[in-house]
Amino acid sequence: MKENNLNYEEVLKKIEGMKKGNNLDLSVEEDLAIAIMNLISLEEHFFFTGSKTEKSEYFDFLIEVRSMRTKLLAKMIEKTEGEVWCISKHLLATCMRLFEVGTKFQADNKKEEAKEVFEQAYKMFTMFFALRLKIINIPDVKNISEEEKPWTMKDIVNKMVDCCKE
Repeated sequence: MKENNLNYEEVLKKIEGMKKGNNLDLSVEEDLAIAIMNLISLEEHFFFTGSKTEKSEYFDFLIEVRSMRTKLLAKMIEKTEGEVWCISKHLLATCMRLFEVGTKFQADNKKEEAKEVFEQAYKMFTMFFALRLKIINIPDVKNISEEEKPWTMKDIVNKMVDCCKE
């Protein structure tokens, strides 16, 4: 399905079918994605701490955390199509890092910079869910202006993934 042909009603029907057929709980999916982001950050911290301190036990922790992250990501993304697995991991990692940069800007009262970085982080998050829910296919992602899209990935994910709906 090409992104510029996304139709909210069609996508909503597809998601409703997924929910019924697979007991898909998007609030759980969102929590799991955030947990995976934090595990990716832990991997990075164990790497840098191990490198800076030259203590190999940090690398052992890194392997343990990586194993957990791999198992959890496998619950969300199949390892079947090209590089979707790695793309998904990097989308979540990018989201987490941009979120942290935005938080630092916010704390430094750099509101406009924070807003811009938060928007970029959320775009990565919505791209992850668009891949996760197979709303888009990697070959179909193009640089289409926002005005050309009847529904953006952000619009669709905003409507579907709401951790506050129980």
